Amino acid sequence: KFTKIGDKKVKATFKPKDVHQGYDGIMHGGLISTLLDEAMAKVLTLNNIPALTARMNIRFKHPLPIETDLVVTAEIIKNKTGLYFTEAEVRSKDGKIYASGEAKFMQVKEAK
Repeated sequence: KFTKIGDKKVKATFKPKDVHQGYDGIMHGGLISTLLDEAMAKVLTLNNIPALTARMNIRFKHPLPIETDLVVTAEIIKNKTGLYFTEAEVRSKDGKIYASGEAKFMQVKEAK
């Protein structure tokens, strides 16, 4: 569950379990990517901005051990005519960054 921090940032906590591992004892990279994408989408959703991921880049910095208490954050960096630029991080509660991401989202117009 993500909560807003100010107008342009969100935060959530997460603790990966055995079901989230790829290699033994390590969280699957695809699921880390999902956390980052969801955080960046959620910061837009909680600001009433309907948008879809257009492009996303992920940087994995360290293997993420299962059962690590995590903090996932995302923020809106800028917007430009229907495009929204976001950044996100997955950190341990003590501040170690395991992965970061940046994405461009395209605003969705309502169907008529």
